[in-house]
Amino acid sequence: MTCRSEGATMLDYNPGALFSERLTALIDAGLQRRQAGEPIRTYLGASRLGVACERALQFEYAQAPVDPGREFSGRMLRIFERGHRMEEAVVGWLRAAGFDLRTHQADGEQFGFSALDGRLQGHVDGVIVGGPEGFDAPALWENKCLGAKSWRELVKHRLAKAKPVYAAQVAVYQAYLALHERPALFTAVNADSMEISAERVPFDGGLAQRMSDRAVRVITATEAGELLPRGFADPAHVECRQCAWGLRCRGGGA
Repeated sequence: MTCRSEGATMLDYNPGALFSERLTALIDAGLQRRQAGEPIRTYLGASRLGVACERALQFEYAQAPVDPGREFSGRMLRIFERGHRMEEAVVGWLRAAGFDLRTHQADGEQFGFSALDGRLQGHVDGVIVGGPEGFDAPALWENKCLGAKSWRELVKHRLAKAKPVYAAQVAVYQAYLALHERPALFTAVNADSMEISAERVPFDGGLAQRMSDRAVRVITATEAGELLPRGFADPAHVECRQCAWGLRCRGGGA
């Protein structure tokens, strides 16, 4: 389609843009419907134990409705799916490089653990049981797909400082799966450049114990109907502003 102005012919790009927006909206709505049909999680996920606020963990464990407008957008669901697809790709890359990487047990179930009568559970990306010379096994393997800025922070500061939630996840998995004797392999892919960062992560027993104690505290308090202290007193703190339960926490939610 074109439009004319005083003898000049100009392309009109609006129809194409509108078509892209409509298609994207249809895809995102489909992803949101698919997510809404997934089973509700009835346990506290071990991968989340390192978040800054224990009260937020309580809301998550209790499956409390998020604040209006805080539902996952279609774009975020697409980002999550990108992470899953990239994990599958890295599995293939590591195997091609000579690693004996297992992602599922003989019965087809994903490697993981269950504790506290099933109220705390974790599912790991994989376990390395063999590989090229110089790589210890067996070892936990965890992978993330990160945006360029986040990836650069990880490379500069390393896991424990740059990504404390991921560091806690690794420590808890190493402890509960008895993979603590050898460093975990943590890989991260730069979603923009496809660069790979790899880090050996020694077991941090103190961190694993603190996170295990936190799980007990969060689950016990939630089931007793007790709210744990907020992680931050100032509602303007970045963690509070990004929290999906900010209104509920401050008394403004249902």
